[in-house]
Order: sequence, then C-alpha cells, then structure tokens
Amino acid sequence: MQKIGPQNSSQEKKLQSLLTSLGYKYNLHSKKLPGKPDIVFPRRKKVIFVNGCFWHGHTCGRATLPRTNRAFWKNKIEGNIKRDKRVRRELSKLGWKSLVVWQCQLKKSKREVLTRRIEKFIHVNVS
Repeated sequence: MQKIGPQNSSQEKKLQSLLTSLGYKYNLHSKKLPGKPDIVFPRRKKVIFVNGCFWHGHTCGRATLPRTNRAFWKNKIEGNIKRDKRVRRELSKLGWKSLVVWQCQLKKSKREVLTRRIEKFIHVNVS
C-alpha cells in the first residue's frame, strides 16, 4: 500500500485518457484549490476527484475493511470521508462544482455510463 501515490494513479490515467479522447482540455492537481483536485476545468470552475473505493469508503465491494487492525482502518477511512466532504464544501463556497468518480466506475463495462455522467457535469451551466 505504500506504493500508492497521491497523484497519477492508474485510475486517474484512465480518466485522463477518457477525457482526452472526448476532446476536453484540463489541468491536473491544482495546488491553488482545496484538496488539490485531480482534474480541473478552470474556465468552467469545475473539478473532478478520482477516488479509490477502499481509501475513500465507497459502498461497493472493493471497500471492505481488512480483517486485521480494523479499528485503525475504520478511523483512517472515516477521516478520509470527513476530509473529502470538507474539501467539497470549501470548493463549493469558492464557486466551484465538483464531481467524484469512483475507481469501480472506471471499468470498461461502465465506461458509457461514466462518459454520459461526465459530459452532463461538464456541460451543465454553473448557477
């Protein structure tokens, strides 16, 4: 688990590839924004976070806690969830819209649904 870095994960690269194939231009990991979003569309004031199911407590089957040291992992994941909510609130207060793409949604079998979801998110006007 030490090898998993905070940036340029395989999931992020899959999403970057999808966005590029759809013709979108974007920035990566803006240090100027709370939470350093993975994908940033500055002119649209929209960001996308690519979350690993385990690390961010998704409700899919990938997010089961290890059998050993459960208390540690439970606290760790709950802390990540709280931080994620706080960061999204801060972005919202600054006028940014955010979208979370989960690791399990990047499977090839779910690509069409994800593509529609992303296009809808990007093209809906900020109110």
